[in-house]
Amino acid sequence: MAHLEAPAHELEAPESDRPLHPFGRFVNPHLDRELAQLKMNKRFVQGRGCHLYDEHGTEYLDCVSSFGALPFGYNPDAIWEAIRAVESAAEPSFAQPARLDAAGQLAERLIELAPSGLDHVTFTNSGAEAVEVAIKLARAATGRPGILSTLGAFHGKTLAALSATGRGVYQEPFGVPTAEFEHIPYGDLRPLRDILTRKAGDFAAFIVEPIQGEGGIVVPPANYLAKARKLCARHGVLLIVDEIQTGLGRSGKLFACDEAGITPDIMLLAKALGGGIMPIGAVLCGQHCYTESFALKHSSTFAGNALACRVGLKTLELLTEGHLVRQVADNGTHLLRRLEALRERHGELVTDVRGRGYMLGIELTRRQEAFGRRCLLSMMAVEEDLAIVVCSHLLNHHRIRTMTTLNGSCVIRVEPPLIATRAQCDQFVDALDEVLGDLSACNSARILSHVAERTEPVPKMPPLQTSERTLPSPAGADEPRFAFVVHPVELRSIVDFDPSLALLDDCQQEKVLRFIQDAGRPGVVGSTRIEAAGRSAYGEFIDVHYTAEDFKKMPFERVLGEVRKAVELAHSRGAEIVGLGGFTSIVSRNGLELQDLGVPLTTGNSYTAVATVEALLTSKAPTLPKDATAVVVGGVGAVGRAAALLLVNRVASLVLVGNPEYPARSLAELDAFKTELLDVSGRTAAISTSVDLRESLANAHFVVSATSSTGILIRPDDLARDAVVCDTSLPANFPPEIREQRPDVTLIAGGIIRVPDAQEIGVELGLDPGCVYGCMAETMMLTLSRNFEEGTVGTNPTSRRLDLMRELAAEYSFTPVGA
Repeated sequence: MAHLEAPAHELEAPESDRPLHPFGRFVNPHLDRELAQLKMNKRFVQGRGCHLYDEHGTEYLDCVSSFGALPFGYNPDAIWEAIRAVESAAEPSFAQPARLDAAGQLAERLIELAPSGLDHVTFTNSGAEAVEVAIKLARAATGRPGILSTLGAFHGKTLAALSATGRGVYQEPFGVPTAEFEHIPYGDLRPLRDILTRKAGDFAAFIVEPIQGEGGIVVPPANYLAKARKLCARHGVLLIVDEIQTGLGRSGKLFACDEAGITPDIMLLAKALGGGIMPIGAVLCGQHCYTESFALKHSSTFAGNALACRVGLKTLELLTEGHLVRQVADNGTHLLRRLEALRERHGELVTDVRGRGYMLGIELTRRQEAFGRRCLLSMMAVEEDLAIVVCSHLLNHHRIRTMTTLNGSCVIRVEPPLIATRAQCDQFVDALDEVLGDLSACNSARILSHVAERTEPVPKMPPLQTSERTLPSPAGADEPRFAFVVHPVELRSIVDFDPSLALLDDCQQEKVLRFIQDAGRPGVVGSTRIEAAGRSAYGEFIDVHYTAEDFKKMPFERVLGEVRKAVELAHSRGAEIVGLGGFTSIVSRNGLELQDLGVPLTTGNSYTAVATVEALLTSKAPTLPKDATAVVVGGVGAVGRAAALLLVNRVASLVLVGNPEYPARSLAELDAFKTELLDVSGRTAAISTSVDLRESLANAHFVVSATSSTGILIRPDDLARDAVVCDTSLPANFPPEIREQRPDVTLIAGGIIRVPDAQEIGVELGLDPGCVYGCMAETMMLTLSRNFEEGTVGTNPTSRRLDLMRELAAEYSFTPVGA
């Protein structure tokens, strides 16, 4: 999961208190943390053939093979024999400059096997270095600096190779690509033709993969390479074919160029050439590409060393002496057909299956609608995290190791060693079929049970029936759009969102929540369409994965940053107004800290207050007591201020209660607001302020609680007889037992709204069907009316805005829920 940040729960566990493996301590702590969070931080202590073994002796089937670098699996005997033969002969490993026997023999054999027309070999130590060499060859041969590449390409992470790589996320931190590099769409001849027609004189070479590996196992249309070859030749631009991943049997041919029927000007090999043990790369080129300038000015200390070249020779021998490459083609066809059958069965979840030989990709959906209802899995799909979570599940439950592609995070790669049997291919497909069944059932608990550290199996769930699929169709072209930022009020709230998590205990649920938090970014947890008065609006719910208690423990800047990311995500997905719910409103100072994000905001506090006061005053007899006293707890908060403004001329006396933890500051703020209220209402008395909650409640007829406290503030014996209490706070400021202990008290969950016709909302809120919070309702009403600029921001309510919310609620039939 991308760019993970230190999660909230780690604030209480300093790094120094957590033991680190030396890899995490001294090599790559950032990657080590991501692997740990995904439960993919295995310690493999032995490898044999297609299997890895951890320190406990657990066996894992490897379907990654180090991204194609293990043609014969782990520790092949024949390769070790070649290494021991070098030792036995005492052949010098590094003897440059000299006539290097092993390098010469390997080069000769490569030229014999390669497409005809390639004449020279330059050895390297890696695939990325091979790309660097190819670029130098092309520039020296043509005298031109430009290099043309494709979007989605991956050619390595050294500077020139990274410039040719077609994804900005890997380039931006390092100041590449430089001006000489340009990128065009992959698999489409028209952009290639256009740019060569206009700018052929700028380019030394066009570098391309026969199948894009890290781009998501993307297979180009038939004849793409052949026609690209002709275009390059016509315009005098060299063609570099990067076979670092496809070459030496992986595609079911010794070289993918063979299937395309072409000879490139330059061809790159690496990965498999080292037999799974030695690092080595090779750049093959035609005579016309190999200049004296390059030959005498390029060198490498370790490239072409005897040990690596002897291994390379043995690798070629193993690949050509039997039927291994043919077996890869046959088994690859079988594997592809079985995966295509899975796609037929799970078409909503598997959007594509593609590739050749043992270089296959399974693309999973990015659409939450594919799941039929809201769950953690649908959120992960939208955030393009689903594929890596499936890989983690396969590793921990099925003991099968696979991985996503780097540039295509929704694609699971299937790249077993070339020696993998048909039975091992079937083992992978059977495991994936079971996983897809759990995805179809929205069984997040089962998929994430290893994250929850649950040892016993999680029960299976049946696939969703059509009648259970509740997600709306996507937004219409002209339909107004909103988003609402939510967060779990408390731990148990995640079960409201994803019912499958009820299969886990509280401790396991908390581990799942922490795992989601570790992703370091908000996610889309649901969508809805609200219809009223002949209009409709489409909305999405964006979750900041922290509870109210988490928010209180986290540093302010960290919390605000999480909310900012949620609003930015909402805006990027088309929201024309964003509502802020729960603590996201509080930490952003009622939206004031987010007004630079370029999208209208609302806290919904105006309509929350309107609905609260309406429910409060209509819950008793139609006429209020002449001596009615109302108490507003949290009197200087946004909802408290608005409620006070609505109550001030409706009751005989009004008491504003502040925070007793900061009595002086609270009273000063309350007294300032009292002066404002007196000015607005024209009253001269009957408004008082206090920080003594119990005393204030003793004679109150009506109580509004609108605080940011996450604890219980008001006890059953604090309330006057027959009091009417409306609690808008989340979590509630009242204990659950108040209804039993004080049956005379009318308790209202404040700010709860019934939407028109009790429509399905699209996210579980722990409320009755068809009900939402007032802040959500305000966001929906403003969107229905396309009144995006009238949202409530800040803590100073106005009578005009309160009146507008009352009018919109009447127009669209939003009604407060009473006692």
